[in-house]
Amino acid sequence: MEIRFYEEKPDIETYYELRASAGWENFCKEQSEKALAKRDYFVLAKDGEKAVGMGSVVGDGMYMTIVDVTVRPEYQGQNIGSGIINKLVSLIEMSAPKGARLSIQLIAAKGKEGFYEKMGFTALPCENSGPALRKLIYT
Repeated sequence: MEIRFYEEKPDIETYYELRASAGWENFCKEQSEKALAKRDYFVLAKDGEKAVGMGSVVGDGMYMTIVDVTVRPEYQGQNIGSGIINKLVSLIEMSAPKGARLSIQLIAAKGKEGFYEKMGFTALPCENSGPALRKLIYT
C-alpha cells in the first residue's frame, strides 16, 4: 500500500462513497455538484487508483473552512487524515499574500476534536472566541 495525495476534485460518486464510508448523510446531487464546483482546494488520498480519503476548503481568502475530511475506516490510523489536513493548510498558506491574516476553521466530527487539536486547531470556546454555532435547514 502506498498512499499518495493529489490536488484533485473527486467525482460525485467518489464524493458520495467517501462520505458514506464515514457514516455521513449525503446531500442531494444538485447541491453536491454546485458545492464541489465552488470549493477552493481539494485533496484526494489514493491507494493506487482507489480513493481512500478526501478533504476540501471553502473560503474567501480571509476565512477558510475545511470541510468533508474523511478517511475510509479501514485506512484510518495511517496518517492519511493528517496528510490531508497538512496539504490543505499548506495550499491555503501558499495562496495568501504577504502580510495576510487567515482564519481556518472546521467542525470536527464528534469524538475527533483531539485529532484536530494535535494538528494545531483550538477548540471553541477559547480565550478570544465564543462557541461555534450552526443552523441546519431541511427543505
